[in-house]
Amino acid sequence: MAHLVAACPVWARMAPEIGPLPLRRRPDGFEAIASAIVGQQISVAAAGAIWARMEAAGLLTPQAIAAADEDVLRAVGLSRSKARYLRGIAAAGLDWDGLRALPDDQAIATLVALPGIGVWTAEIYLKFALGRADVFAAGDLALQEAARMMYGLDARPGPAALRQMAEPWRPWRAVAARGLWAYYRLAKNREGVR
Repeated sequence: MAHLVAACPVWARMAPEIGPLPLRRRPDGFEAIASAIVGQQISVAAAGAIWARMEAAGLLTPQAIAAADEDVLRAVGLSRSKARYLRGIAAAGLDWDGLRALPDDQAIATLVALPGIGVWTAEIYLKFALGRADVFAAGDLALQEAARMMYGLDARPGPAALRQMAEPWRPWRAVAARGLWAYYRLAKNREGVR
C-alpha cells in the first residue's frame, strides 16, 4: 500500500478510508480453481450459496467431481458449462505443485489451457491461491467499477484501460486489486469478490 500511496495521489487520499486490506488467501490446488470457476460471471452471494452446497455435498475434490453425475452437479447450482469445466479440469490431472514454481505468465498460460479457464479465472487463482503480488484481474467488473468511482471517471474502464491504469501500481497490482475491492465494499456496501 505504501507503494500505491507514493505512486498516486488518489491512492494517497483513499488509503486511510479503505483501511487495512484483507489478505483473502486460500490453499492452492483443485479446490481453489473450482471456487474461481463457481464465481465466474455471477454475484458473490450466488457464488457463496453454490459453494456452500458443493461443500455440503462433498464436491470439492477432482475425484468427487468425476464421480458425480450431471443431476448431482446441477442440484448444487452448477450450470451445465461449469459442471463440464470442473469435470474437464478434474480429468486433466494438472500438477498443482509444479504450477507454484512457474512464473506468472506461464502459470496463467497453463491454467488458460484448461476447460473453462480464461485470463480472469487464472489471475484470480494466482492472486488468491498462489499469493502472487503483481497479478491484476482487469476483467473483473467490481475492480472496473471501483476504479471508475475512486478515480471519478465518467464510464467504467474496460480491461485494456484498467490494465493501463494499473501500470504505475507495479509490482503490487494484486495489492491494488485488494484495495479496489475494499473500496467497492465501502462504496457499494457489498462484496465485489468472494
